[in-house]
Amino acid sequence: MNAPSPSNSNTLPAYERGTQDFYGRDFIVTPDVLIPRPETEQIIDAVLNLAGKSYLPGVRPSKGQLPQKPTILDVGTGSGCIAITLSLELPDAKIYATDISDKAIKIARKNADKFGISIPFIISHLLEKVNDGTIPTPDVVVANLPYVDEQWPWLDKSALQKEPSIALYAEDHGLKLIKELIDQATSLNISYLILEADPCQHEKIVAYAKSYDLIETRGFILCMHLKSH
Repeated sequence: MNAPSPSNSNTLPAYERGTQDFYGRDFIVTPDVLIPRPETEQIIDAVLNLAGKSYLPGVRPSKGQLPQKPTILDVGTGSGCIAITLSLELPDAKIYATDISDKAIKIARKNADKFGISIPFIISHLLEKVNDGTIPTPDVVVANLPYVDEQWPWLDKSALQKEPSIALYAEDHGLKLIKELIDQATSLNISYLILEADPCQHEKIVAYAKSYDLIETRGFILCMHLKSH
């Protein structure tokens, strides 16, 4: 599910509208999912860059590092905005999306229908459905998991009270699920891992992800590559 940045957390108008813009498209949102944030759009940019596609006018794309038809898994899909946007931007890719919330999955499916996209939305905790073979091993895992630390002194909880807490907060200073995902991705030899987290958490994430090289950071986004590949 899409976790917010503390700097952009006043989301009530989006719930009143029932939609929120993400990468130039309006997505259905309800209190069962978090509101897509502008910071999260950089996940799309990072994937397009790996695929050798230009993500901004005038920006020369990198040399493609993914297969021509990559398999991409969006973990914690929430409204489905990441998975659906990737499907629209990379029509040759095979996209899968998971979430632990059946209510969120229902919203994601409504958004997929809205944009005429067919994506398997699957109930799963992190990479368990890759581990059991339900989902093929992806070339890239993207994840915007709960990463908010309830003890952050700058956190305005009142501004987040309308949003699902299960999609916001994580233990271990906000890093519990991110660390678990890194462990699973390492054991499954996932080539690329793209995560969103607050910049104050990036150093600890990089230190924990010892099996991965950091390729780049983009604001809230970390893009990493498995060292053995």
